[in-house]
Amino acid sequence: QVQLVESGGGLVQTGGSLRLSCVASGRTSSTNVMGWFRQAPGKEREFVAAIVRLGGNTHYTDSVKGRFTISRDVTWNTLYLQMTTLKPEDTAVYYCAADLTVRLIPARTRSSYDYWGQGTQVTVSS
Repeated sequence: QVQLVESGGGLVQTGGSLRLSCVASGRTSSTNVMGWFRQAPGKEREFVAAIVRLGGNTHYTDSVKGRFTISRDVTWNTLYLQMTTLKPEDTAVYYCAADLTVRLIPARTRSSYDYWGQGTQVTVSS
């Protein structure tokens, strides 16, 4: 079992920045991909970014490239999402997720991830 707890969400103006954190506990050595997803009201949960343990590669959805940065601490127990130049369309609940499957390229589908956090709200005002 892996437990994930997100924090760092809040209300920010357009153009502002936030850093989300996700603390993992339990069998964290089993996690091979850590990712961030988001879900806006009335929309499907969508992939935002992920980082792969094998090789350390990072991947982003096109709409956040150049604005968001995913990273993790050396123990792989804490995952971060640095968000800059925020836009109103970034408003959503952001979820941390863990995938136990060994991959070189992270999956971008919700069903591929084995564990989820409870989410943290990010609201960007215009």
